[in-house]
Amino acid sequence: MRTSERPPAILFVIGASGAGKTAAVRALAARSLPNVRCYYFDSIGVPSPAVMERDWGGGERWQEEMTKQWIDRLAADPANGELAVLDGQTRPSFIQPHLARRGIRRARILLLDCPANVRDARLRGERGQPELATEPMDAWAVYLRGQAETLGLRVVDTSTLAVQQVADILEEEALTLLKESP
Repeated sequence: MRTSERPPAILFVIGASGAGKTAAVRALAARSLPNVRCYYFDSIGVPSPAVMERDWGGGERWQEEMTKQWIDRLAADPANGELAVLDGQTRPSFIQPHLARRGIRRARILLLDCPANVRDARLRGERGQPELATEPMDAWAVYLRGQAETLGLRVVDTSTLAVQQVADILEEEALTLLKESP
């Protein structure tokens, strides 16, 4: 429970499907760290491309609006922890302006990434989602990596790390954010 009215800190864990975001955030959540709550972008439901086009003008606009809504929700929810960790596939360029708009200064964006062959193997194997192992997903991963590099964001290559090792990195980031002044 937050002990003050200051906005929470937010750790965004982004990456393409199969990079290890959800598994690592679930592992972090299982640690039950004080003042840390984990959220999953896709828990709101992901509409079909046709619905995204009809209601938002396309997937990109839907993603931007949902990113804004998530940030608003995390900033306003009095029941959340001092630190919110959000797992999702969204552009850093959609995150940053909404953080500024809400006055959230304690935030980090961490990209989980791995080579396409590793992502594809995870998606086709343990994840059981071969429909996501596509060239557009590979292009999305390249795009996210480029944005992360341009913005100077931390990129974690998950290709040789166990889920618990990635969760260790997330915990380190979370604890650092909790210590920062608002």
